[in-house]
Amino acid sequence: MSGDNETFYALSAVSAKGEPINFTDFRGKVVLIVNVASKCGFTPQYKGLEELHEKFADRGLVVLGFPCNQFGAQEPGQEEEIVEFCSRTFNVKFPITKKIEVNGDNAHPVYKYLKSQKSWLGFSGIKWNFEKFLINKKGVVTARYTSVSTPEGMVADIEALLKE
Repeated sequence: MSGDNETFYALSAVSAKGEPINFTDFRGKVVLIVNVASKCGFTPQYKGLEELHEKFADRGLVVLGFPCNQFGAQEPGQEEEIVEFCSRTFNVKFPITKKIEVNGDNAHPVYKYLKSQKSWLGFSGIKWNFEKFLINKKGVVTARYTSVSTPEGMVADIEALLKE
């Protein structure tokens, strides 16, 4: 895929409630995209992701969670169960999408694009739950973070992009 930032804005997803999420709505915003799972050792990162959402949404940060069951079958629930778990356990208010695949032939177009723009140590495939991609206000993928990178550790990068 082209590195053209317009490609990012041509993408879309579907919320867990079945509503369209059009990336054209993200022009001029910083976007953080994360593949999430409810039964993973990294699941507590939902708390930090929600804190980022609460702290920076008014300044233009969009956090999007994409549930995926490709790693250790750690997201077995249906969309309604996933949203309920996130809300009840971590008070998540940022958008959660329908469950997707991030690797392989059936990878969601959003993840095909993200992986084409930012590899990790030469490896493009997603390695585990809670990998993160940061996209600037112009639709350019500026950073990719591994599962062990905490949301709190991304604050400086997010603040820098929000100031651009």
